Amino acid sequence: MVAAAQHPNIEVLTYSEVEEVGGYIGNFEVKIRKKAKYVDYTKCTGCGLCETKCPTKVASEYDLGLGKRPCIYKPFAQAVPNKPVIDPVHCRKLVSGKCGVCAKVCPTGAINYEDQDEIITEAFGAIVMATGFDLFEWEQAYGEYGYGKYPDVISGLHFERMSNAAGPTGGKIVRPSDGKEPKTVVFIKCVGSRDTQKGKEYCSRACCMYTAKHAHQVLDKIPDSQAYVFYMDVRTPGKAYDEFYNRTLEDGAVYLRGRVSKIYPEGDKLICKGEDTLIGKPVTVAADLVVLATAMVPAAGYDKIAGTVGFSIDKDGWFQEAHPKLRPVETHTGGVFLAGACQGPKDIPDTVAQASAAAVKVCGLFSKSEMETDPMISHVNEEKCSGCGMCVPCCPYKAIELKTIKERDHGKTVERKVASVNTGLCQGCGACTAACRPGAIDLQGFTNAQILEEVDALCL
Repeated sequence: MVAAAQHPNIEVLTYSEVEEVGGYIGNFEVKIRKKAKYVDYTKCTGCGLCETKCPTKVASEYDLGLGKRPCIYKPFAQAVPNKPVIDPVHCRKLVSGKCGVCAKVCPTGAINYEDQDEIITEAFGAIVMATGFDLFEWEQAYGEYGYGKYPDVISGLHFERMSNAAGPTGGKIVRPSDGKEPKTVVFIKCVGSRDTQKGKEYCSRACCMYTAKHAHQVLDKIPDSQAYVFYMDVRTPGKAYDEFYNRTLEDGAVYLRGRVSKIYPEGDKLICKGEDTLIGKPVTVAADLVVLATAMVPAAGYDKIAGTVGFSIDKDGWFQEAHPKLRPVETHTGGVFLAGACQGPKDIPDTVAQASAAAVKVCGLFSKSEMETDPMISHVNEEKCSGCGMCVPCCPYKAIELKTIKERDHGKTVERKVASVNTGLCQGCGACTAACRPGAIDLQGFTNAQILEEVDALCL
């Protein structure tokens, strides 16, 4: 990201949201909301003095509540540019008009409490969607694992932040309840994955490997520790993945094939009752810490951004590619490409590979002076069109709009609205032809007359 931010042909718009997308391939017009940072980045040097002096501390979203952050902070540890923003919800100066310590200590005068959101409109030739993923909200579906009751039942992402040297505990693995080092850690895989009753039916792919990594970290960092992994299946479909899994087994991790049915406290322990289907017997493990490998789900707001840009999603909310084998990084909307876990669960190598493929597709698009389009697109017969507009909301690619035409009627010039198809956006799905009441829209190559001629020819 640092290299990208320093590139002369790359402009990074941080702390911003896409409000509206118009236009078509090669000529997208995107309206972007640059949210108020309350820090002038042209003056800020990123020294961090304001962060150390801020008196108000709140739970850190980046550390998932395991640590605290000031109200003027960097949202991510590797933020680019490495400059802070002010949290307007908790900042006492913005909420009550009191405090203002950050402005007093800032040596460059970069704090601006009067900052406002800014709307800008930019033109782009192509769009790459890389919105990532969120974690399945296991708390609502798996109450038997101790929702809201047991602080020592955490997700894999909590464990990731805890074991990170730059995390809230400095890389030390501890129990959130009392800060003590756990000696027995239970990992439960497929929490929300491959569960048609309470979760998602798909496999989240990355869970097996990061659970093996976490189990290895427990055995490596904590003396005389033990790691138990409850699993359904172990899937290691990457280069050197199976070798790493076997290394975790050799280091002492115990893999139990079965599900955990219940977790409850007993003293300072968490009792995990499950089964081992390989021996056909129930298993009970007294754990100090329980880590859940939760499913990957589409990032929040996936339906809104898909509707804004103008492409489809599948039944689980993942962004839909044009073809899973032949066009895996393209969407049905020309000029819109996919990269990473917005299309489906992926690990880092697969994400990087798909991002590279999307970048090559964009370069290939920009290298041509002319562009090929599909001839089988919708066509409007303006004489039949009544201008009802029924076709506009049914188009999934936002390719139809109403335009005003002038015509002569009994010697007078009158205006009326008719549908107009943007040939750059239309993908020939035919939804508008079915919705058109007067039959004014036909799919070129599949008009009613052509289809009837084919039927007559087959009946001869």
